[in-house]
Amino acid sequence: MGLAVEVSGAGGGRVVLVHGFTQTGRSWATLAADLGRNHTVVTPDLPGHGGSATLEADLPGAAALLGDAGARAVYVGYSLGGRVCLHLALDRPDLVQALVLLGATPGIEDPAERAARRAADEARADHLEAVGVAAFLDEWLAQPLFARLPRDAAALDDRLRNTAAGLASSLRLAGTGTQAWLLPRLGTLSMPSLFLAGEHDERFRAEAERMAAAAPHGATAVIPGAGHAAHLERPEVFLALLRAFLAGQGFR
Repeated sequence: MGLAVEVSGAGGGRVVLVHGFTQTGRSWATLAADLGRNHTVVTPDLPGHGGSATLEADLPGAAALLGDAGARAVYVGYSLGGRVCLHLALDRPDLVQALVLLGATPGIEDPAERAARRAADEARADHLEAVGVAAFLDEWLAQPLFARLPRDAAALDDRLRNTAAGLASSLRLAGTGTQAWLLPRLGTLSMPSLFLAGEHDERFRAEAERMAAAAPHGATAVIPGAGHAAHLERPEVFLALLRAFLAGQGFR
């Protein structure tokens, strides 16, 4: 069984847009419609989310499923989706023509800190199952990480399509604490790579700079006035940066 996926657009270069935790592929709808004017746009639902709610996979497994769904393309990943795209680029570079990551991380270097995060994600998964999706989303979106995300841009109705079991599985199997420390492997990335973060997302700005420095063909850019969900907070700026990057790689 593969990922649930939607394909749209007018043809041309293939771009795969990969959502974050608690979202689905539909979270990209506005951006996908714009990119679809001159690209084929693929928007999958990651394991545990949307139409893929019953699929269970760790990060390498999710990356393999993503590669099957997206084929050879430019991969654009946000947060959880960025971490899945990074695994795909490292494991199947033949499929990744170019890589764009927003609000992503190469993992946690310290083993004790990584174990603590894994335990925290396990506890969060237990809590999610206890309180249900609606209450959990209220708590999730109230985090400082999303302080700059307008309520309408959060697309709560779409997030409510998810199930407690699916999201809990994603946390347990593909949470940040499960991710291996990947920064030493970024030197093997052969494709052009762009690492993005919102201006006010300080932790992930540092991560973007660190990954760009490690990748042989890496570059970084900051989305002004935005926090973690910069593509939803400042979609016009995100699109301009993405389109400029694609044009620079010959994707028009």
